[in-house]
Amino acid sequence: MIGQESLLEQVKEVMYSLKNKEKMKLRLENPKIFADVIGIISDLVLEVRMKVSGEGLSISAIDPANVAMILFKLPSSAFSTLEVEGERVLGVSLDNLKAVLRRVKVGSVVGMESVDNELKITIQDKIKREFSLALIDVEGEEKPIPNLDFVSKVEMSSVDFSEAIEDCSVVADSCSFVSSADKFVIRGKGSLNSFQSEFTDEVKITAEEAASKYSLEYLQKIVKGTKISDKTIINFSNDYPLKLEFNTPLVELFFILAPRVETED
Repeated sequence: MIGQESLLEQVKEVMYSLKNKEKMKLRLENPKIFADVIGIISDLVLEVRMKVSGEGLSISAIDPANVAMILFKLPSSAFSTLEVEGERVLGVSLDNLKAVLRRVKVGSVVGMESVDNELKITIQDKIKREFSLALIDVEGEEKPIPNLDFVSKVEMSSVDFSEAIEDCSVVADSCSFVSSADKFVIRGKGSLNSFQSEFTDEVKITAEEAASKYSLEYLQKIVKGTKISDKTIINFSNDYPLKLEFNTPLVELFFILAPRVETED
């Protein structure tokens, strides 16, 4: 007699197999931004569920330590070809996908097609190259995006934000974001040394008084998102998760980072 858990596992395997038989074909004439984002995300997670539908391609994932969440969306308008039946869910290793996308050159065109349990990636430039990546069953349930309310929102230059995070990393392993109605401060404090960068007229601030601290180990990975957008949008509250947005007309990329709560500053 088959147990209930065993039966559920069999049903999951059948459903996964059926999904893998659904057709999907994509073509990117300008694949660099997709390659850049995959490289950024791969610093935080090893494997993801990549979803493809008539609306485009999206990835939602959380790092193994449950500290950072990533959401990436590439709309249908970014593709010269997008053929898919319903929604296609592809479990992929980001290390493998990143390694293939590193082979993309200026002027390359990238095609992706699901065939049985493989993702076939074609890179077309002077010659045509084809890679086949095994699709995987990503463990764990997908977590919903949390509904967060922020009291502070700051829009600033991505270059300035990236520089401030790197400056903090010179003296500390965490940094504090501090806001008031007309000022935004990024501050780092180590056991002996400290750093502070203050922004006023050069940023757009919609904020109340708030302060929250975050891990620089994570921020140094997340801040690589500045390479795809000239503007960074920062959302936070007192001792509250941080939401960082790096958006362009063709890409939506944001990260949610848990606060680092300590008894002493």
